[in-house]
Amino acid sequence: MKPSLAGRCLCGAVHYAVKDEFVYALNCHCSNCRRATGSAFKPFAGIERDKLRITQGEDTLLIFGDAQASHDVHCKVCGSLLFSVVRNGEYAHVTLGTLTDAPAIRPTAHMFVGSKAPWHDITDDLPQHDEFA
Repeated sequence: MKPSLAGRCLCGAVHYAVKDEFVYALNCHCSNCRRATGSAFKPFAGIERDKLRITQGEDTLLIFGDAQASHDVHCKVCGSLLFSVVRNGEYAHVTLGTLTDAPAIRPTAHMFVGSKAPWHDITDDLPQHDEFA
């Protein structure tokens, strides 16, 4: 059994635990991920939703989107994007930058490179996909 990893928002109001059993990890360059993170891309890892749990600050969550479908989960105090619920609510895309512990997985590709920020150059050798990988 793989260990559980800890994660939290910037201000520390929200903490979560997630199994180190991620199925995939990617760098997303779509405009929505850039806006949500304020960065050139969002590094994330996908995992079954039931393998992630909020351990502190559940009353401090801000849900952006349809709470019954796809949505982003932020801290409503500091605004940190913690994870996105996707694929009919079955998976969570955990933002790797909010993990306190290092996961075993690393991003394997860049997606939505067709709409990446024009001021950002991808300098690694990972595969690049114009749309969803």
